Amino acid sequence: MANHASGWWIGSDGSGQLTTHFRDDIAFSQMGEGSLTIAVHYSALNYKDALALTGSPGVVRKPPLIPGIDLAGVVEESSDSEIQAGTPVVITGYGYGENRHGGLATRVIAEPQHVIPLPEGLSLQHAATLGTAGITAGLAVNALQSHGITPSSSSLPIAVTGAAGGVGSLALALLKGAGYTTVAITGRTDEADYLSMLGATDVMSRQEFLSQPSRPLQSEQFAGAIDQAGGDMLARILAATASNSVVAACGLAGGSDLPTTVLPFILRGVSLVGINSVFQPPDVRVDLWNGFASANLPLDEIGQIIPLAEALENAPRVLAGLTRGRVVVKVID
Repeated sequence: MANHASGWWIGSDGSGQLTTHFRDDIAFSQMGEGSLTIAVHYSALNYKDALALTGSPGVVRKPPLIPGIDLAGVVEESSDSEIQAGTPVVITGYGYGENRHGGLATRVIAEPQHVIPLPEGLSLQHAATLGTAGITAGLAVNALQSHGITPSSSSLPIAVTGAAGGVGSLALALLKGAGYTTVAITGRTDEADYLSMLGATDVMSRQEFLSQPSRPLQSEQFAGAIDQAGGDMLARILAATASNSVVAACGLAGGSDLPTTVLPFILRGVSLVGINSVFQPPDVRVDLWNGFASANLPLDEIGQIIPLAEALENAPRVLAGLTRGRVVVKVID
């Protein structure tokens, strides 16, 4: 095993400004503490990772930092009796890539309670394609189901906003597999064929949807929704969902404000459920990963592979919303 790691290193120049550069000489003594040493085969370029690489202090809480909130790899060394060397594992959440070193490097030091042994039938590449986006999408679909929103409970579709992105792509695929009809709301209608392949029954322009007259209540268009935008989009979705429907909120790409009224909640009984993928108990995570392994998702079409060295140059495209599906980072072979 190598005695050092290679990867992206975010430091501080002492004045509060963050610096990002690629290092081939990261000593294990610089990588934090933990019972496991994991060789990272794949990571991903999430929105948070792109912010970190481009110097956002809101994400990089404790420089120096190796970004990468997702990783899939193989345990090289273990002092834990439950997780043996040679075990393929995946990590999402728990502060990796934010307040402890993450997956955009060839090695990571981890705690055993943070890893999920990869279920059979799921490759390391596919695990990274799912990552945090998959956990988020899976929790959102579970929220609909736990509130009684099923494929047979309504003739109306489930709305998925930000549909061409990572969470949206995986949500559409999971909803298709569960038998739902869906409408993909997107600012990128040029991706209509891709969205239809994922399972979207219909594709709606984001601009067209937002151009509808703004009212506290709209005609009932959706049986439920998975929203990543927040802001005005979430307010419009809430106004257009049917009685006793559920909206799962899992993002704020359109802003953190919510310019709505209480009318959808008290006149239609709409439930707004927040999705937090960072801190979930291990049993919830295991159930989700086992479900992914048997779901037959089109992960090769959703994941776009880039080498580790190209993570920084791709970060602005992620921030601008110009990527499709998931940007998967191949770290080592």
